[in-house]
Amino acid sequence: MKLTKCLFSITLTIYTSGVFSQTELMNTVLDGETFQPLESASVYIQNTTIGTITNTDGKFVLVVPNKHLKDTLVISSIGFKSYKIPVGEFDSSFDVYLDPDVASLDEVLLVAETRPKTGNDIMLRALEELPVNLPDSSYLQKGFLRHKERNKKEFKWLIESAITFYDPGYDTIPGEKMRINVDQVRKSYDLRDVDSLLTYTSYLKNKAKNVKLRSRNLIRDTIETASLIKAIKWNDNRINGLETLFGGKLNMVRNSSNPKALFDIEDILSKHQFKLDTVLVENDRKIYKIEISESFEHVNLETKGVFNDGFQPKGWIYIYWDTYAIKKIEYELHAASQAQRSRSKTLFDTYLNHKLVISYKEYQDKMYLNYIYYETPKLVNVGVAEDDPRTEIDESAVNKDERFYYTVQEILFTEIITDQETVDEALSKPWDADMFSPKPYDKAFWENYNTLLESEEEEKLIQDLTKRYSLFKE
Repeated sequence: MKLTKCLFSITLTIYTSGVFSQTELMNTVLDGETFQPLESASVYIQNTTIGTITNTDGKFVLVVPNKHLKDTLVISSIGFKSYKIPVGEFDSSFDVYLDPDVASLDEVLLVAETRPKTGNDIMLRALEELPVNLPDSSYLQKGFLRHKERNKKEFKWLIESAITFYDPGYDTIPGEKMRINVDQVRKSYDLRDVDSLLTYTSYLKNKAKNVKLRSRNLIRDTIETASLIKAIKWNDNRINGLETLFGGKLNMVRNSSNPKALFDIEDILSKHQFKLDTVLVENDRKIYKIEISESFEHVNLETKGVFNDGFQPKGWIYIYWDTYAIKKIEYELHAASQAQRSRSKTLFDTYLNHKLVISYKEYQDKMYLNYIYYETPKLVNVGVAEDDPRTEIDESAVNKDERFYYTVQEILFTEIITDQETVDEALSKPWDADMFSPKPYDKAFWENYNTLLESEEEEKLIQDLTKRYSLFKE
């Protein structure tokens, strides 16, 4: 039987340590019509930067300082009516149920004749408004990173870190770049089976241009272990490094001022088309839901040393009706050219090469990163250089299921710092974006830090990886 109002169950645990006390909130959020879990629903304290999102099971955990017990907890999802209640007034008897909420598309389009009416026009307007909607001064964001790699059976690599992200502000300080620092590491388990000769070949070809090398011509015992480790780390960073993610084309909104950006306003329609689908509602605000599809040119990510050309985009973008601020992007790149389709099918047994979700939160009338999800297959064991799509592959040499790993990176941003004195102080210290090097574990730090809650499936896989890694270390 469906409940007539939004109710939810919650576990409250009070931690007290000296002058510090906090409340841990745990809950499940469901679709009020289908009773299915709502993934990526926002859970946050109103008028603060404290928040999290739900996992694939619709569950979340949020640590809230007790000074916010009288503040309002908001649970929201695009296309659903939000639920709001003071943190200290939970009814622990029921799950969260959010009911759908959709605006009338015809009604919205007739409100003002001067408003853009097509998806392409709305998208171009959103890009024009980026200098207004994105932060115009430098700031820091704290976040939680989970990096995981797996084959079809088990996890092979898991890293969980606390990071700090510095942004000088949108297009305000020419030449000043974004920075990332890995503050703490909670978990770092690496049991990958990496084809070191494949990686080493790519590494050498990157260092010495026009050098013709084949991994089959290299002898493992003649290469120093330190050189192989260096090559593997180089490959990890060029494919999945944080500087690649934040500074590259996939950070499509923040980097849109770059003439080579995917969302460059002068060239965006040559690679993307946008079709207005409907108008949804979140927190009583209308949001355009716009479909992303291919145009007359293929997408090229221009990843150094990797054949990352020949894709067509698919997905959705959500834009606020009133401010034209981009709220969320769901973006996929599928192999489209003949060369890319051949490479993708042969190496990864799929045409989906990149899947990206980026969501934003509004704070002090500006849009800040809230959550990033990035998924891509990564070649680890095949015996040929991956940057040549024409290379013939010996199908019997390697089990197809062991040829690549599913690589997923998730970043939940948990705090925004705009105080310039604090920003300047942080910039005066050393910054290190290397998330692949283990660091000492600080238990007290992690007790007070908001993280992403694992799904039930992930929790089992992580427990299995932890056991296997413990046995390996012994």
